[in-house]
Amino acid sequence: DDVVDLIRGPKGTIVRLQVIPAAAQSEEVRKTVTIERNEVKLEEQSAKKKMIKVYQEGRLVKVGVISIPAFYLDFEALRRGDPDFRSSTRDTQRLLNELLADGAEGIVIDLRDNGGGSLAEANALTGLFIESGPTVQIRFANAWVKREGKRRSSDYYDGPLAVLINRMSASASEIFAGAIQDYQRGIVIGNQSFGKGTVQSINPLQHGQLKLTESKFYRISGESTQHNGVLPDIEFPAIYDKDLVGESTLDNALPWDRIAPVYHNTYFDLQAELPELRERHRKRAAKDPDFQFMSSQLDQMEEFRNVKTLSLNEEVRRKQRDERRKLQLMMENKRRVAKGEEPLASLTDDDTEEPEETAPDGKEKEETPDPLLIEASHILVDSMPIFARPQMAEAIK
Repeated sequence: DDVVDLIRGPKGTIVRLQVIPAAAQSEEVRKTVTIERNEVKLEEQSAKKKMIKVYQEGRLVKVGVISIPAFYLDFEALRRGDPDFRSSTRDTQRLLNELLADGAEGIVIDLRDNGGGSLAEANALTGLFIESGPTVQIRFANAWVKREGKRRSSDYYDGPLAVLINRMSASASEIFAGAIQDYQRGIVIGNQSFGKGTVQSINPLQHGQLKLTESKFYRISGESTQHNGVLPDIEFPAIYDKDLVGESTLDNALPWDRIAPVYHNTYFDLQAELPELRERHRKRAAKDPDFQFMSSQLDQMEEFRNVKTLSLNEEVRRKQRDERRKLQLMMENKRRVAKGEEPLASLTDDDTEEPEETAPDGKEKEETPDPLLIEASHILVDSMPIFARPQMAEAIK
């Protein structure tokens, strides 16, 4: 908040930010970014689509990806009766139809770093993938339990589905991912989510505000999303340290508990097939140069996290920096050789920078591969025979 206060200012004025690039080899690398203050349009917060082509067993499969950074709803436009009001569900439905029209055979919903938002949108979004039924339970302080969900049967996407989450997927993201998992409607992939399963209200006071926790979210299985979050069916290497990030790391966080489950049907017998899917993922990831490069980087990050002391000797620090650069070069060249590319003689900061949107000749640069998203698409393709079987109608208590 303090940083944002410093950045804000009159429209048309200049603000300069000195930053350490995320890909920098050391904190000595600094860049100054000059920005003219203007109105900020949150287009980056809207749902987006892409198509990933997966080659598997001699066949090309198109997998549609819909990235949802937040569960948003334009309340003002909705209140004034605007028929074209924006919402995460409406945008997702439009993108879903476009992907299917373009030949997508499966859909990945990417909720990584989605911190939540509108509860109504989480329920509505779940309704795009189930025929009908409850999606979440809300338990109030007086022990009264309210259930929300899709009350009427209607058309829904019934094809192969995966949900990608990470430690920063919270609140509404956990409601959606938990419902998809409980219905066995899709495969949840990634990391244990944040664990934000409580609801707060803001109460104005004469001097400030008072925030009260007034209710708690529970899945239809009866398990709370609080503290434990949602555990993925297939786990990926973790970018965030769960001992440092998450509801469970906060002081006085409410504990995990459970209440009575809700009767619901399962759509597919995904749980029975998970051991085979996990094994296929393990073998594939072990041979994927990009996935292995990412895993090596995460191992290095974990090693740095465990360093509890720093030398004040300049020569020692320079030696440590040079050793890190050598290790980075070795990992980068290992990836390049595995992909049939020329190794680098040395590593510069430009070699690890994120690519710009356009190249110098004005053409759009190729997007940096996302090994987690690509592997999630492979897992979804592995699971497609399961989704081709008749849907189950077994009641779960």
